[in-house]
Amino acid sequence: MLFLVINEEFSNKIVAVIVERAARLTLEHESVPWEDNSLTLVITGDQQIKALNLQYRGVNAPTDVLSFPASYPDPDSATNYLGDVLISFPRAEAQAREAGHLVEQELLLLVVHGILHLLGHDHAKPGDEKQMWAAQAEILDLLGIPINPLSNLSND
Repeated sequence: MLFLVINEEFSNKIVAVIVERAARLTLEHESVPWEDNSLTLVITGDQQIKALNLQYRGVNAPTDVLSFPASYPDPDSATNYLGDVLISFPRAEAQAREAGHLVEQELLLLVVHGILHLLGHDHAKPGDEKQMWAAQAEILDLLGIPINPLSNLSND
C-alpha cells in the first residue's frame, strides 16, 4: 500500500497512478509483496528536503531524494511499514533538464531509487553500487524508461 503525499504546489504536474505503478514494480522486482507492505512517498519542495537533509545527514542543502527505512507493523493498514521516501520536485525538474529527459522519467527514477534504499540497497561501496544500479536499470526498463539510472543522483 502506498501513502502518496504530493505538495499542492506540484499536484498538477504529477500523475499519481504512474508513481504508484513505479512503487509497485520496485517492490515486485525485489520480491516484496505489495499487499503485505506499505510505505509513504512524499513529493515536496526544496525547503522541506533541505531541513530534513540538515537534520538527519548534517548537509545544509536540498537533495533529490531522502529515504528513511523502517520495519514495523502498521496498525492502520495491518501491513509491514517499510518507511518514508521524500523527493524534491524542484530537484527532479533540474536534473531532468540537465540530463535531457522528461521530468516524469526523473521523478520515477527517484521513486525507484528511494524505495530501493528502503529495502536495504546502498551505493556507498562499489559492489553494493553495482547491485543497486543493476536493480534500478531493470526496474526502469520494466517501466519503459530509457534513461541511465546513474543520471545526476546526488550523494544520498
